[in-house]
Amino acid sequence: MIATDLNIAFNMNKQAIVSITLQNANIDTLSALKQYTTDGKLLDVDIKKYRAKRSLQANKYLWELLGKIAEILNADKWKIYLQMLKRYGKYTYIIVKPNVVESMKEKWREIEELGEVEVEGQTGVQLLCYFGSSSYNSKEMSTLIEGVIYEAKELGIETKTQEEIDSMITTIKN
Repeated sequence: MIATDLNIAFNMNKQAIVSITLQNANIDTLSALKQYTTDGKLLDVDIKKYRAKRSLQANKYLWELLGKIAEILNADKWKIYLQMLKRYGKYTYIIVKPNVVESMKEKWREIEELGEVEVEGQTGVQLLCYFGSSSYNSKEMSTLIEGVIYEAKELGIETKTQEEIDSMITTIKN
């Protein structure tokens, strides 16, 4: 849920009382929440800064373009997606013990082994790990989509108009 106006007060026992204004809350959702206030169970509450969700339209367009690129290159759409992550995506470098390299490959969307390194007298394997786009924030997702659009245009694939693209990217960033 999206909330505004977080207020914090303290009761006589110095316990914090937090109130928030929920945006677009419906009665069914609130009724479901109310059950937790009457049965004595502890709640796990997570409040964090709001970030706009990636546009579903933009995500759909990303996969549409990946399909067209794959078709022209006579390649698998998933392999094209992984190539685009490598070109335009988010990544990190990590060093792991040699015996966990394979399990790390199962945890990340795409990994490149860069080779053995020595750290404080111990041998490790340096990995370049690419995050899957489902973990991207709006800025990262718009960078990926803009890159895929560029690649599509380079292959002569007709894309949406610049106005439509700008609108889609603006929707992602807001």
